[in-house]
Amino acid sequence: MSPLDTTETPPAVTRETVLRSLEETLPPATVVLHNDDVNSMDGVVHALLVSVPELEMERAVEVMLAAHLRGEADVIACPLERAELYRDRLESHGLTATIRRS
Repeated sequence: MSPLDTTETPPAVTRETVLRSLEETLPPATVVLHNDDVNSMDGVVHALLVSVPELEMERAVEVMLAAHLRGEADVIACPLERAELYRDRLESHGLTATIRRS
């Protein structure tokens, strides 16, 4: 590479710019699970694990218990389009879920 070639950008600067741009373009949204008196605790944990692939068993149990005890619980924060997908998946299991914009 010649000293006059300035097309290469340092990786750290590029990555920061891309991450900042993604956050500005896709502001995070939070999927919120609401408690109900219909679904079993095991059923809620199963629905969380099937609907939100990023969740592990321990986190799914925490979310279920928080919703049971407090009436609602944050499931995951992610871009809006993915949050809508997860909300729809949870609702397809008979759960009540909403999205809170951050």
